Formats: sequence, C-alpha cells, structure tokens
Amino acid sequence: MLLTMFNVEIIPAEKLDSIIPLLKILNPEISFEVIEKRLHEIRISNYQCVGVYSDNQLIAISGLWILNKIYAGKHIEPDNVVVHPDFRNKGVGELMMNRIHEYAIEQGCLTSELNARIVNEDGARFWKKQGYEVVGYHFIKKLHSGDDKNSFNSCLSKRESESKNH
Repeated sequence: MLLTMFNVEIIPAEKLDSIIPLLKILNPEISFEVIEKRLHEIRISNYQCVGVYSDNQLIAISGLWILNKIYAGKHIEPDNVVVHPDFRNKGVGELMMNRIHEYAIEQGCLTSELNARIVNEDGARFWKKQGYEVVGYHFIKKLHSGDDKNSFNSCLSKRESESKNH
C-alpha cells in the first residue's frame, strides 16, 4: 500500500466525535458513553487530535497535548495513539508520527514524550523504532470511582491487575 494514499491532518474540534470508534478499539473496556463524556471534557482544554485518512475513512488517530515541563521544556505529547487493525504494519503509524514531529517543531517544541502500557510490547517496539527512549515510570492512583468503575482497571491488563492483587 502506498503511503501517498493517506492524508494526515488535524481533526477540527467540531469533528472530534469521529475519533470515538478508534478510541473504543484502544479502550474496549470503557463504555462509549464514558469515552464521549471524557472527550467532551477535554475539548475545552488545549487538546488536539491528528487523524490519518484513507479516502474519507479515518484509520488512525493521535491526541496531542503541547505542554511545558521543567525536565522536558516545551514538548508535544501524543496520546491515545491507535491505528485501525486493518491498516497496521503498513507504515501508517510512522507516517502519522512523522507529521506530529514536524508539527511539534513548527510549534517550537523541544521534545516529544508519551506513555505506553507495560504489556503493550508491540507498542514499545514501535516507539523505540520511532526514536523514543524509556526514561521512567508512569504511575496512576485511583482517587475515587468517578464516571466509570472499569476505567481505572482499564489502565491495567488482566495480567497487571492479577499481579497487583497478589
């Protein structure tokens, strides 16, 4: 498949609902209703989303946050990165990340950082291939049940949840 068949662009805020099916692939244990609610809540922040289209079909997404941190300076954080299963291993993820990195440079970002689930070994290989280095841990602490009782556990795989309980 030729990469020229794909179009990478920032998804306009009014079309962000189009990313929900891909978010559901990435987070199958979180209900559509909770995904919709959370997406609505983050729209009011500085959240952006890049989409990759094949014809008019949205086949890959990455949320984007431009942030500043003492240790990283101004940086871009790809978030909820997913490529539709039918388009994986075809260069779509790399194409999208190349465009995100170009955009980050245009915005004056010094670095890019992201979080990946421990059990996502395919993802870890992808990120390392893209030039990312593992430099630390990402911790999460449940403060209360919130809008979805499964949402906290969704951050953990079954294996992670089982080891946490032993």
